[in-house]
Amino acid sequence: MTEKPSATLPGTVEKIIKSPLPSEPEKAQITVEGADHLYKEIRIENTLTDENGDKVQLKPGAEVKVTVEAEPEVTTPHDEKGPKVLGGLTSKSMRTVSAGHTLLISIFQTV
Repeated sequence: MTEKPSATLPGTVEKIIKSPLPSEPEKAQITVEGADHLYKEIRIENTLTDENGDKVQLKPGAEVKVTVEAEPEVTTPHDEKGPKVLGGLTSKSMRTVSAGHTLLISIFQTV
């Protein structure tokens, strides 16, 4: 099986945001190193699953890895002049977190 194109950046859990509603989960705010200043913070549900299948949560200050992974058919060769825009392609993002504290943002082509 071929590996999907990906990039991994370090991140830090800056804070845990309690939900104002009991029916909604708390969020972990993660600062992604190397991201543009206005877009460096992401918030995800603070519920992870460890290697035993148990639910766990991130702690403030935790060092994490943020990985962006894409299906090969929605990528183009790197161009030093800048990215190429492909007409007609749409994408859907899915965010999950694994026990290895890696945020995975997979991009799929939708039909």
